[in-house]
Amino acid sequence: MLLGIVFGVGGIGLAALFGWIVMLLWNWLMPDLFGLKRVDYWKAWGLLVLCMILFKGFGGSSNNRNDRQRRRRLQRYVQEEEARQVEEG
Repeated sequence: MLLGIVFGVGGIGLAALFGWIVMLLWNWLMPDLFGLKRVDYWKAWGLLVLCMILFKGFGGSSNNRNDRQRRRRLQRYVQEEEARQVEEG
């Protein structure tokens, strides 16, 4: 039970740290490079969540399954191409 509490508090601490890192990186780079406004902590969190939605998607397991299926199809295609090249000489 105590271990679960420690992991929970640690997870919340890491999440807070990620928001703070995003805020620092944004405020360090984006205003100078692109003339964008500085962001506060909660806007940095919003950016972090938006990036997670856009780049990771909503579901984790179905995306992993689709990735495995794509890799298997690609592997079969490559193997068929290699076999075809061997047959052609």
